[in-house]
Amino acid sequence: MPLISKERLIIFTRYPETGTTKTRLIPLLGAKGAANLQRKMTEHTLSRMMGLTASNDLTIEIRYDGGNEELMKQWVGSVFEYVLQGDGDLGCRMQRAFEDAFKSGAAAAVIIGTDIPDLTGADIQKAFDALKQKHMVLGPAKDGGYYLIGLQKNTFLQDVGELFAGIKWGDHDVLKKTLNISKRLGLSYSLLDELDDVDRPEDLLIWERSQVLGHRDVTPDGISVIIPALNEAHNIADTMANIGHEKNREVIVVDGGSIDNTVSIAKTLGAKIIQGSPPRSRQMNQGADAASKDILLFLHADTLLPQNFDRHVPGALTQPGVAAGAFELRIDSTVPSLRFVERVANWRSRCFKMPYGDQAIFMFSKVFHQMGGFPNIPIMEDFELIRRLRKKGDVVTLPQPVITSPRRWLNQGILKTTLINQLVVVSYFMGISPDTIVRLYDRGRGITQTYR
Repeated sequence: MPLISKERLIIFTRYPETGTTKTRLIPLLGAKGAANLQRKMTEHTLSRMMGLTASNDLTIEIRYDGGNEELMKQWVGSVFEYVLQGDGDLGCRMQRAFEDAFKSGAAAAVIIGTDIPDLTGADIQKAFDALKQKHMVLGPAKDGGYYLIGLQKNTFLQDVGELFAGIKWGDHDVLKKTLNISKRLGLSYSLLDELDDVDRPEDLLIWERSQVLGHRDVTPDGISVIIPALNEAHNIADTMANIGHEKNREVIVVDGGSIDNTVSIAKTLGAKIIQGSPPRSRQMNQGADAASKDILLFLHADTLLPQNFDRHVPGALTQPGVAAGAFELRIDSTVPSLRFVERVANWRSRCFKMPYGDQAIFMFSKVFHQMGGFPNIPIMEDFELIRRLRKKGDVVTLPQPVITSPRRWLNQGILKTTLINQLVVVSYFMGISPDTIVRLYDRGRGITQTYR
């Protein structure tokens, strides 16, 4: 089959006029509330699709019902193409949209609605990729219908209109009937993952879940990198230089009372400086309170972030069901036994969803504050926050590694440090208070004062 060079994404929606949209939800939400939900869901969908426009081979067209083109542009902007859906049932309107797309030169077209909160740009890309090998692609909805349909131009024949004929669009066997028709027509097809749609009162939990797990109704405006520090003059410059100075990044250094040049170095390099006080949990919470970006990333002062971290982090957080994330751990040393430490840490992160603070934990600001931030305890604050986050959603570990200093392993000995760390975790699980654990931790390391 020839490669597809031009792609068109067609989004079906309705202008959010009170009383004319999401009518099944009016008894529960009221006419105004149902229209407001329609508005939010459309904006949510469009924000997730905007990344696709980076490709010159794809255009986004909005097929609207209600209102007019001027009202649509005032609502969601002039960057899209607008076409009225026109008369007829849903099948007639979809067939017309495909015909218009192929007449205008598209080699493949995909149609979606705006009532699938978990639909992502990655799903759309999978659909277009599937159309390079198959005549048709469908996204099954859990109610028995489909949330996405895509077709190739060179297979869109006159009789393909049968795909939309004789189907009652509110029934629970729409997908089954469509697949039966496609088999009769000899069309090959691919199925995407099954997703939920929001159409009835009982579906509202699906929408609410998608919103709790992180600002998914807007495109993230950037990342606030929060660095708690105490006497880190030897590390802070390299750490900040690695972050860079892009507009979508904000660096906040929360100093815990340094007596070296940590503050002056960080300030010279453009960080926002906050005077805080240990423990580290308090400093990180102070930094989060001062942050202005949608995403918070908590970074140790002796740890370097991976290249292009500001693309990997939003990509992870906007996936369905994800509450937080972190990176794989790499220790900046050639000592062979530290490779074992890395493997154990990365295995723990992936299998048990339990990354630690030295892996640069990140999440949406809204989620962080909903969880109450880091608990105000002198040790294990990262462990406790992740435990809470796992109850809200998935905690992912990205394959790109952070590079952290080996100093805490080399200063006290690799075996000794590893054993002490495991005893701390076991003690915490046994219910021993964090204040008691931190005293035992310091005593085991042979020091009278430490920084956390």
